[in-house]
Amino acid sequence: MSEWYNNQKKPSGNFWKLLQERLDKANPCRILSAEERKRIVILETLAAKLKRRENVQNRQLQTWLSADEYEQIAVEWGTQKHFREELKDKPNDLKCYEERLK
Repeated sequence: MSEWYNNQKKPSGNFWKLLQERLDKANPCRILSAEERKRIVILETLAAKLKRRENVQNRQLQTWLSADEYEQIAVEWGTQKHFREELKDKPNDLKCYEERLK
């Protein structure tokens, strides 16, 4: 109770600072090692390239992703290839319709 009362006496400008301090106490952040920070920077760079639709080499992905992460990408890529193949095959009715439009 006294902590609450003491906090009420403080000016409201410190509210955000106090809130951040309480959050930091409740949820301490783990400090990343130098190698983990390097990995994150490189993965963010690779992600940015992919978002810009630039090529990223498989060996780069294999180097910086774990085996499970790389396998998941391979599975998702296979799914995308399957969807694209399905979209290439048009139904016969649609082909006839397009021919009549020409």
